[in-house]
Amino acid sequence: MTVLCVRFLLPPMYEAALPRLLGLLEEFTPVVQALPPDGALADLRGAERYFGRTALELASVIRVRALALHGVDCVIGAGPGPMLARMALRDARPGLTRAVPEDEVREFLAGRPVAALPGVGARTARTLCEYGLDTLGRVAAAPLSTLQRLIGARAGRELREKANGVDRGRVVPNAVFRSLATERPFTRDELDPGRHRRALLSAAEELGARLRAVDKVCRSLTLTVRYADRSATTRTRTLPEPTAHSAALVGAAYGLYEALGLQRARVRVIALRAEGLDPAEQASHQLTFDPVDEKVRRLEEVADRARAKFGPRAVMPGTLAA
Repeated sequence: MTVLCVRFLLPPMYEAALPRLLGLLEEFTPVVQALPPDGALADLRGAERYFGRTALELASVIRVRALALHGVDCVIGAGPGPMLARMALRDARPGLTRAVPEDEVREFLAGRPVAALPGVGARTARTLCEYGLDTLGRVAAAPLSTLQRLIGARAGRELREKANGVDRGRVVPNAVFRSLATERPFTRDELDPGRHRRALLSAAEELGARLRAVDKVCRSLTLTVRYADRSATTRTRTLPEPTAHSAALVGAAYGLYEALGLQRARVRVIALRAEGLDPAEQASHQLTFDPVDEKVRRLEEVADRARAKFGPRAVMPGTLAA
């Protein structure tokens, strides 16, 4: 086992703490890949030799240091590669690392549903299940030609390799994440457009706060509306300029929603995703000379400082704009 997948148990909207926790991992290995909002992959191949400890022993040290230095617990999955470490993480619990030794990979995978494999979407899983290939063990035993006829030549070959435990993934140091997402589920199927808009307001302000916390701006916004019949509509809008300004994100979210023309739609979940992230220092801001806009931006700065000092709930989403 050389790769750890670590998920830090951070409060919502608190990605600002992630860089410090990544720094903790980098004390053990320079090969660390961020998985925002709260996770990371760490390749310990060199660290095991340098420290004279196994990956499991190093995982225990990481957990203790995260608690002692940052007051943050974590769950950890360990495996021979990134794919298996991610899958092991799903079975991990606080205080206990879930490890998949190399000689137990096939046994670990065999009984799992095919949808549990990273990269297998709902449509592919449904196609495979229709032909009785509902577990990874059955997929691993299926002829390659059968898989290729069902889902395509390249996809079939990659699926069979993964189902047999062949993990060709690599931990990419300092990989840049390209999106942030949040969603607002309703306790019951919601028909009220006013409640839809309030959910959009809250989600857009949360995204703005999270973007500013990690010094990023986004170039586009994607709205997904899921309905009571489990269907969904997705729309994307490119923003006039890259931004992390909550008011701009709220306006774009409202525009996307209005363009759907929903009438008496029974909505179950509203989700927003900020995409095309870039460093904030590389973005330009078009001056508007609008005193209201400048006042809102100053309020955002104050709210961000309050969150950094008192925690993510110091200023709740939906309180800066109406």
